[in-house]
Amino acid sequence: MLRAERGTMSTYRAVMLTKKGGPETLQEVELPVKEPGPGELRIRVRACGVGYTDITMRRSYYPYAPKMPFVPGYEVIGEVDAIGPGVSGFQPGQRVAGLMVHGGYAELLVRSAADFIPVPDGLDDAEAVSLILNYVTAYQMIHRAAQLRPGQTALVDGANGGLGTALLELLRLHGCPAIGAASPKHHDAIRALGATPIESRSTSLDAGTRAVRPEGVDASFDGLGDVYVGQCTRATKRGGIVVAYGFTATIKNGNASLMGVLRTYTSLYAGARLAGRRSTFYGITEIYRKDPRPFREDLPKLFELLRQGSIRPRIAARLGLLEGRKAQEMLEAGGIDGKIVLVRGKT
Repeated sequence: MLRAERGTMSTYRAVMLTKKGGPETLQEVELPVKEPGPGELRIRVRACGVGYTDITMRRSYYPYAPKMPFVPGYEVIGEVDAIGPGVSGFQPGQRVAGLMVHGGYAELLVRSAADFIPVPDGLDDAEAVSLILNYVTAYQMIHRAAQLRPGQTALVDGANGGLGTALLELLRLHGCPAIGAASPKHHDAIRALGATPIESRSTSLDAGTRAVRPEGVDASFDGLGDVYVGQCTRATKRGGIVVAYGFTATIKNGNASLMGVLRTYTSLYAGARLAGRRSTFYGITEIYRKDPRPFREDLPKLFELLRQGSIRPRIAARLGLLEGRKAQEMLEAGGIDGKIVLVRGKT
């Protein structure tokens, strides 16, 4: 809980990433409470999502990570705790959402008011926070990057994770038959999302996909990188598109392989195009920093779909707000169905 001194909050708790390395580099600390400056809001965090990008920041290089030490936490749902000078349109206690990139593993954070979007009443915090990164990424890859039309088909690798399940759910909602690649223990969950499961380890993605759809798919969504880009390319029809968005398969012994990253980009931008497929790399933060308008347009659409019950994010685990280390350990161990979320008041 927030620490009080003479009736005023003086410190708050957070989980700090102290240096590169394993989960032990995440340490709980107390930090001084800061007043919001001009144009800023102070947010009391209610929920924060945990994803592989958090692990990339800890293990390897991520271009948008601040200098260490810092507090991780890419996406948050919170309530307005204090309002800085010159800010209008927000009220104390109002729930808001933000794509923070860092700062979410904490009881409080201070950021520009322009980074926050109001959250409609009645939404579950853990489900709502899952929309900010995973579902906006999935939605924009389907509608803005691949520009799929209803009836077109797709392949999703890593289909059991938070982003994979978001892709399957939104593809079904858009009327696009999907194939989801994952280990057999996740196949029932993939079927429940309306997709056809295929084996992801003992068989190549292209062989598995072509066994289901001999003609190939119109789009492949790859979050693994490395050799899987080539497999996704071969699973995709000529003239189709390969959308890459991650490098999970390039992580060897806890560290990203430079050669794996280079193979990813070479396969995506040279191999796929030489094979007659379109290709692109999608990065939500790069896009958001260049132009936040698409994010601000798409997140409210997803909030409305959640309110209507049209989508239901799969929550793998709800942990306490300061259990970021445990959450990352679980994620690195693998086998997670859905999203891990840190939630205030959860013990």
